[in-house]
Amino acid sequence: MTSATSASYVPPVAHAAVLEDRSPLRASLVFTVVILVGFGLLYSLAGTALGRLLFPHQASGSIILVDGKARGSALVAQPFADARYFQPRPSAAGYDPMAAAGSNMARSNPDLRKRIAALTQEVARREGIAPAQVPGDLVTQSGGGLDPHVSPAGAQVQIARVAKARGLSEGDVGAVVAAHTEAPQFGVLGGARVNVLQLNLALDALKP
Repeated sequence: MTSATSASYVPPVAHAAVLEDRSPLRASLVFTVVILVGFGLLYSLAGTALGRLLFPHQASGSIILVDGKARGSALVAQPFADARYFQPRPSAAGYDPMAAAGSNMARSNPDLRKRIAALTQEVARREGIAPAQVPGDLVTQSGGGLDPHVSPAGAQVQIARVAKARGLSEGDVGAVVAAHTEAPQFGVLGGARVNVLQLNLALDALKP
């Protein structure tokens, strides 16, 4: 009886050491659960729900609907083949949202200079202007390759072509461009810009 009791007896000092050894493990497990559930799940759900509540249009991708049909996103550029439409900036990603990227070419790269020179000639012929009048944003790609805007100058040089193709006066088309020219954000961030998709959809709403 005495030997059995002696064998199961754990001195207070040893018992405290066992509890101390388990404390870091317990703390690590609790911390892991808090991080995974709290920040990995609950925080993400709360952020998504709050975004949809406060900014429902932006949270759903800023999709533009016409007659209930999605025509594109106000945040993503898309190409237009018809002469009746304003053209966006060129895209290194082929206007593919899943492959957004720039060309990553340095300004000193000979291939970049050749491409810009060729695009300048192409835009000049398309718009009926001199190569020196072609705005830089119409021949250069944005960093993400999906910039939905052009500069006011980039829109101005396209007015004559679009007006002729649509049977509208240049003044009417210019008025639509002016109405869709956005000022710098908060008056100081960035430059004035024109959303190409919104501009083209506004022109579609006009009758020739």
